[in-house]
Amino acid sequence: MAKKLEITLTRSVIGRPEGQRQTVKALGLSKIRQTVVHEDTPAIRGMADKVSHLVTVQEAE
Repeated sequence: MAKKLEITLTRSVIGRPEGQRQTVKALGLSKIRQTVVHEDTPAIRGMADKVSHLVTVQEAE
């Protein structure tokens, strides 16, 4: 079974560069404290790393 990541938006995107806003939106996040679950792929890891100061990432089963 593939691993999954729980990604939660913890900080606002207000005042952030457009690229970071688009990355957060592409992850499926729109509201603070919203959590989404994605497969653990290099692409998703890279997106989460790009906005690591805005989100928290936990491994889920």
